[in-house]
Amino acid sequence: MTAEKAIKRYLRWLPATEWLATYQRRDALSDGVAAVIVAIMLIPQGLAYALLAGLPPQTGLYASILPLVVYAFFGTSRTLSVGPMAVMSLMTAAAVSRIATQGTAEYLTAAMMLAFMSGMVLVVLGVLRLGWIVNLLSRPVISGFVSASGVLIAASQLKYLLGVPMHGGNLSEMLASLTPHLADFNWPTLCIGAGTTLFLFWARKGLKPLLRKIGLKPLPADLLTKAAPVLAVIVTTLIVAGLHLTHAGVAVVGEIPKGLPALAMPVGKPEWWHELLLPAALIGLISFISSISVAQALAAKRRERLNANHELFGLGAANLASAFSGGFPITGGFSRSVVNFEAGAVTPMAGVFTAGGIALAALFLTPLMYYLPKATLAATIIVAVLPLIDIGEMRKIWRYSRSDFAAMAATIAVVLAVGVESGVVAGVAASILLFLWRTSTPHVAIIGQVPGTEHFRNVLRHQVNCSRAVLSVRVDESLYFANARNLEDQLYDAVLLRPTVKHVVIMCSAINQIDASALDSLESLNRRLQDAGVKLHLSEVKGPVMDHLRDSDLLSQLSGQVYLSHYEAIKDLDPDCLATPDHH
Repeated sequence: MTAEKAIKRYLRWLPATEWLATYQRRDALSDGVAAVIVAIMLIPQGLAYALLAGLPPQTGLYASILPLVVYAFFGTSRTLSVGPMAVMSLMTAAAVSRIATQGTAEYLTAAMMLAFMSGMVLVVLGVLRLGWIVNLLSRPVISGFVSASGVLIAASQLKYLLGVPMHGGNLSEMLASLTPHLADFNWPTLCIGAGTTLFLFWARKGLKPLLRKIGLKPLPADLLTKAAPVLAVIVTTLIVAGLHLTHAGVAVVGEIPKGLPALAMPVGKPEWWHELLLPAALIGLISFISSISVAQALAAKRRERLNANHELFGLGAANLASAFSGGFPITGGFSRSVVNFEAGAVTPMAGVFTAGGIALAALFLTPLMYYLPKATLAATIIVAVLPLIDIGEMRKIWRYSRSDFAAMAATIAVVLAVGVESGVVAGVAASILLFLWRTSTPHVAIIGQVPGTEHFRNVLRHQVNCSRAVLSVRVDESLYFANARNLEDQLYDAVLLRPTVKHVVIMCSAINQIDASALDSLESLNRRLQDAGVKLHLSEVKGPVMDHLRDSDLLSQLSGQVYLSHYEAIKDLDPDCLATPDHH
């Protein structure tokens, strides 16, 4: 391999070379404006999501600096904004709390290890081009998981809104621990938390029209609307500090170390690697699904192209960067990415500029956050996650597919009753079992000729011509170990009920694969029918399926023939039953 080819081979894993080659001053201006808006959003979000993960608040800032820079160079989306997210924080807390105690150095180390391991999972999947593995998580399972996680996250923040103790890894444990303390809530904390929550909900739809009404132009009105959480942080911090509400029991963030994190490899106990492997894999897969869905939606609006395997690598590298810089698992955020897109970001350099803004906040603004009430951050989290509870999606899936809804319901139930990781595993297991159940009894239609055509349709749905000597069936499923024996018995029984049948023709137009078990069943069916004086034929076999059949003994043993079309089969076997096609 020449040096030039080697360089090109390695540069393909660095998508930034494409946009950096044509980067211009006007691009920098657009990216800079977008970065200011996203940084304003990300500062309170980072603090809040660190709190949700059970980590020191500064880790939320750390997870929003180096990962953004790394993703900018290795990711393929030009507008995706990566960083801490509520669901990732919840999964982090669930995984790490089993092996370490919140507030300890071990807990932080374990969270960094989790980011490292999830990053490695994504990088390996990207390098090996195994992005297809995420298809094991179906849309109903992901939707159910996200909705249930939204409920868990909102419930977990009640302790900060009320100022009372609460613990537990699932909904029942949380509510059970909260109930005895409901009468002991802290009035100032409740006022701050409830007031902030109401303000943030109102600001989402009511603030921008109000600002426009008093004369602000669209851009500054939009910027101030996006900055509503920052305004809530400033106002409530000033209230707590000015009224000395810490003496009244209002919990605050406290001292946040000023400065940037030192780069270091997270090193924990050897047994942690084994205990964190499954959570890391699940976090990696879910973060990628969340990230790629957002990135694809935004890329489509500008007709840009994404590379899924490169996205795996880029997101994995960003998680590795978070691990080495004192952070925790991160992913692409929907709200931040949409804001980044709508604010005019044109390249990933907007993420680099955003990281710079967060870094400045970590260097100079953290002393001002001492009196920031935890109730404000809890309100920020609740407002951010409640839209995740998608009742409309549940109704849609219920109407469309009861089996898919069963997988969704299983995921929701297990997440709420047991925990987030168990919920994902239960959802995947339910989806696989339901798939096996559905495909184990494939739809088999007895078909006949639609008069005046060469088409064949289900006798139960259409007025068709049928042959007494030929049983025509269409199998609407690929044949594999779970359904092969069922199909064999079903077809044999159908022949026994029709003494006049001399031929069975299986229309294979919907069969995309025949595995070894199904091949054995077809050979068995051929022998059983032959013993009964009935010939077995195939029609409309797809090319790839035919290629595999040629490598088997079925074609040489077949008592009948393989026909190019079903019409040709019936024309050859029982032409008298056919109505002449109308070719006009």
